[in-house]
Amino acid sequence: MTRHRASLLVLASLTLVAAACGDDTAAKPTSSGTEAASTTTIPPDQLVTADATFPSARCEANKAAGPITYLSSFDFAASASIVDVLVADAKGYYDDLCLDVQLKPSFSTENYPLIAANEAQFSSGGSFSEVVDFAGRNDAGFVVMSAEGRTGIDALIVKDGAAATLADLKGSTIGVKGAITPSVKAMLAQAGLVEQTDYQTVLLEGFDPKVHIEVPGIVGFPGYKSNEPEQLAAAGIPFTLFDPSEFDIPGSFGIIYTNSTFLEQYPTAAEDFMRATMRGLADAIADPEAAAQVAVDAINANGNALFLSPEGETARWLVESKLVADGATAELPLGVLDVAGLQNEVETYAAVGLFDGLVPDISTLLNAALVKSLYDASGTIIWPKK
Repeated sequence: MTRHRASLLVLASLTLVAAACGDDTAAKPTSSGTEAASTTTIPPDQLVTADATFPSARCEANKAAGPITYLSSFDFAASASIVDVLVADAKGYYDDLCLDVQLKPSFSTENYPLIAANEAQFSSGGSFSEVVDFAGRNDAGFVVMSAEGRTGIDALIVKDGAAATLADLKGSTIGVKGAITPSVKAMLAQAGLVEQTDYQTVLLEGFDPKVHIEVPGIVGFPGYKSNEPEQLAAAGIPFTLFDPSEFDIPGSFGIIYTNSTFLEQYPTAAEDFMRATMRGLADAIADPEAAAQVAVDAINANGNALFLSPEGETARWLVESKLVADGATAELPLGVLDVAGLQNEVETYAAVGLFDGLVPDISTLLNAALVKSLYDASGTIIWPKK
């Protein structure tokens, strides 16, 4: 348990340098869920290399995919798996690859049936376990393409003085926005606290943590470490933060997923959507304040229904970009799926009762090969010459 202190995290700048010569193949979900070779081979005249212009045949194949709809998970917030898409769009990266991408603000839990029905083609998920949970309910054909954050982003915000330990939460009521978040639920379950048995949950209205912290009858509410705690600290409101990562609860955030129908029908378009998005992610980490401004501009152009502030979005992305950058390695560059980490996540959650206590088979729910194939040996996105 930690007391939250407001701080903005300063990032070391990452640069996107010219890619070395490379090629790629589209990857489809495999039975193992590992980095196995693709069963779909891109024709030689459609391969992307860093020493040649974008192939005209591939351009035509991408145009044939028609409009590609991306649904965000929380308006156009400066958050992982949203801000990178916004930056890629603003810089014309999708256009450069002959993609017609339409961006629509939404909310993560509303998007799953739309992606399942292929009414939209890509979306942002709150965590890998969230996607797995919705996939299990619907047999939806989801395919997770990238996980930008390799730790949980959610935490439990408790009113000041209301609980010193997790055990103190027994018999309390927790406010939720839709549902209790997976990492928080796993943290509580690991402490012997089961929802609707040891604690109750009630729905909260809106998204303002300064309002929620004053709601009577609740002990607190889950939030994202990059958002609600920052807002409360900036307002001088004291609280206690229970961070699942400090209780050895694994997690993930910033998920981009599609559906198997689109991936199989338009493999080059799916691959190039991720290529442009991962380049947008590198840019957003290299200059977080500029990326946050791109998000703010998109929020305001859409009417800012959630009353998000420029200061809040800058603070949000400074926190999240630091977490995303810190999780990247030479073996697993930005966005590449850490299959072992995701397996550990679902096994840990199942062990404390999530997924009905059964470890889900994640092999058909992810594609670990595709995004990794977009990087050259130096860890730079393979990008065609102008």
